[in-house]
Amino acid sequence: MHYGMVIDLGRCIGCNACTVACKQKNATPRGTFWCKVTTTEEGEYPKAYRKSVPTLCNHCQNAVCVAVCPTHATYKREDGIVMVDQDKCIGCRYCIAACPYEARTFDFGEDKTYFPELEGDNPYESAHEGAFHAGTVSKCILCSDRIDSGDVSTACSQACPTHARIFGDLDSPEMQELIRRGAYVMRPDQRTQPAVYYLPR
Repeated sequence: MHYGMVIDLGRCIGCNACTVACKQKNATPRGTFWCKVTTTEEGEYPKAYRKSVPTLCNHCQNAVCVAVCPTHATYKREDGIVMVDQDKCIGCRYCIAACPYEARTFDFGEDKTYFPELEGDNPYESAHEGAFHAGTVSKCILCSDRIDSGDVSTACSQACPTHARIFGDLDSPEMQELIRRGAYVMRPDQRTQPAVYYLPR
């Protein structure tokens, strides 16, 4: 069992539904996005086009973030998902410096309420109070909590209106077939063996 994702760039329309779904599901602090979509202009007139590329933690098999963490706060589960134990994280940010995908964020502990005009806690933020600790690192967890409860899916893949994100066991025949269609990984020069693949347009 090795969980990962194949993202079909030919289907991605850059709508950011994945970004919103991830943020809503994980209630990340204001300014913290585990899932992002970068958009660039490619080609030349009259064949110019807009290219959207969703990005997230690559949950690498050879994860350098795990290797550099001095407290073992960053670790890899048996199913390949890379996690961060915020109770062990000391905020040294070695993992942020080591990650070639810029997939990690640091919580500076600033006031990041979404509703500063309201007095007291609002129900949404209260429901997730204590989930994040100031002075620690956080990142995409591939919705491991849903997987552990039996729902083998991610919020971002479920929200995608064009089904550009395909999540599952990379060892399965279905995922292997997708990868054989010409899927590639970001920054292969880093030899991190990412678990996130991209199908070209």
